[in-house]
Amino acid sequence: MNNAEAASPEVPPILSMRDRAQVVNEILADRLETIIPEIMREQKVSMWVLTAREYFESPVVATMLNAESLHARRRTILIFFDPGDGKPIERLTVSRYGLGGMFDPAWNPDKEPDQWKAVADIIAERDPANIAINTSELTAFADGMTLSQYNQFTAALPEKYKSRLVSGEGLSIRWLETRTPRELEIYPGILRVAHGIIAEAFSRKVITPGKTTAEDVVWWYRQRVNDLGLKAWFQPSIAIQREGAEGMLEGDEIIQPGDMLWTDFGITYLRLNTDTQHLAYVLKPDETQAPEGLRAGIAAANRVQDALLSSYKTGASGNDVLKVARAKAIAEGLDPSIYTHPLGYHGHAAGTAIGFWDNQNGDERGDYPIHAGTTWSIELAAYDKVPEWNNQRVEFRLEENAYFDGSKVTFLDGRQTELTLIPSD
Repeated sequence: MNNAEAASPEVPPILSMRDRAQVVNEILADRLETIIPEIMREQKVSMWVLTAREYFESPVVATMLNAESLHARRRTILIFFDPGDGKPIERLTVSRYGLGGMFDPAWNPDKEPDQWKAVADIIAERDPANIAINTSELTAFADGMTLSQYNQFTAALPEKYKSRLVSGEGLSIRWLETRTPRELEIYPGILRVAHGIIAEAFSRKVITPGKTTAEDVVWWYRQRVNDLGLKAWFQPSIAIQREGAEGMLEGDEIIQPGDMLWTDFGITYLRLNTDTQHLAYVLKPDETQAPEGLRAGIAAANRVQDALLSSYKTGASGNDVLKVARAKAIAEGLDPSIYTHPLGYHGHAAGTAIGFWDNQNGDERGDYPIHAGTTWSIELAAYDKVPEWNNQRVEFRLEENAYFDGSKVTFLDGRQTELTLIPSD
């Protein structure tokens, strides 16, 4: 991890599918051994029951399947049980199929055909003080138990255990948001792949000023990602800001010399996601540098980043951090918009929100506390007037990925501090 971004980075080699599976399984085994005991004891949960159906995996269960299990099979039920006294957490699977040795099989359909009865028997045998299930009104990440499964589960459950059911919301968020040392070893390299692809997109290899459209670059991204054997987790964006033009120009708009380009791009690789926004400038024939006003604008966005990064605090809510960061930026004469979010197994990942582009005053989704050991997409914008464009108000959007260790935030693969320059000839 570092705070300086490489200029024109190349896309590093991509692992084979077999090697990817090995990495994914190593990371999953480590997470199950280390994170599960920590969060169950932190949340004071004795048992956690997770359910999924084939092609309808919950966000949590999807991250607990080994690399060879591309989907849950039929109905997959996972059970974690803490016997107490510092003993190892039991990891059980009540399903017809194993999960790569990550969970101990705990159901023999020949002896007990009723899967839900088998679950109820496991619960009665262990007599947990409470049972977390994934239901949540606030976040989809912890709302994986469907109504039909809840009804079948509770119908099979002995009456005395029904009052012991609790929400697994805290467990789900903590599982998804927590990064391990092994994940942090590979995350910068994953981001370097994304940065390398953006560097290609913002070059004459892809863009011919006066000919290439914004939409052309969007579909170049999609094709490039597919050719690398990767996935884009959202449709990439390319937009143009131009002197005298209002707002962002997209679609069939042709890229011209003198345009400032914006991109929003993210990939999924080794189950982790990136989310990046960069800026570029298309040089006019007689230019060797972007106008000073545009360069000042990206510097202003960097200063908003600094205000935000210095405001992170363990235990503070996302709303708290938003308020402090905005106050710092405004005190410096900046015009900020902050809409930062967690990043990890999902692009817009589990955890607290730090602002929304359409709400800079705090939100219930920003009430959750910030924890150490989490990764973030530092997404924001600064607005600035550009003298060379007749004082046109321009939006300078940046998004970089970073890690919070509890005391400081470090970018995974640097941050953009200069506009990428694209020659016009």
